[in-house]
Amino acid sequence: MKILFLGIVLALANLVPYHLSAQPKNSPANTNVAQHLFLDVHQLEPGVKFQDVAKAHAKDLGVEGKYNVQLKKYWVDEKAGRVYCLAAAPDAESLRKTHAEAHGLIPQHIYEVTDGTEEALKGKMNLFLDVHYLGAGNVTAADVAAAHKKDLAVEGKHKVNLINYWVDEKEGVVMCLAQAKDSTALIQTHKEAHGLIPASVSKVKQGQ
Repeated sequence: MKILFLGIVLALANLVPYHLSAQPKNSPANTNVAQHLFLDVHQLEPGVKFQDVAKAHAKDLGVEGKYNVQLKKYWVDEKAGRVYCLAAAPDAESLRKTHAEAHGLIPQHIYEVTDGTEEALKGKMNLFLDVHYLGAGNVTAADVAAAHKKDLAVEGKHKVNLINYWVDEKEGVVMCLAQAKDSTALIQTHKEAHGLIPASVSKVKQGQ
């Protein structure tokens, strides 16, 4: 009986390290923590290289689990030196701590957002991310969803592919990701669909 009991104990002991090694290194430390969606913005030096941002992102992935953060995608405007990061996290501070520990590059803005239904990338068209500043409390997720439907109705006319959008209702900020020949085509799509012209349009490269 003692031999059987000892065998069970040893078997369980061997399973523990296997279970731990099977967990992704960047998985959240506590999967029971409620997650929210955030999109943060880093303003770096103009001319920043996508490869350098990719290296910083790899460092984020190395520590994100410690703060129950999951970095999903990022976009880099090399010309303007602007980086956008999409992540799920318990709160904005957890995301800020992840960046701080990983590489020290703290975002200037962190927006808590809701998103739409993501569409697939098509071909090799340029990728753009635009920003609309509508004013705190002046827009709801439902408003943006309705405007996005209008965008979708005319995007083909301008050879644009709307990928997704994110809205921060509290701050009144909306960001749209799209493929297009150029920024003018994206602006014309918004103008014809609902008249909401973005404050800025960034040509970006996507990583994840």
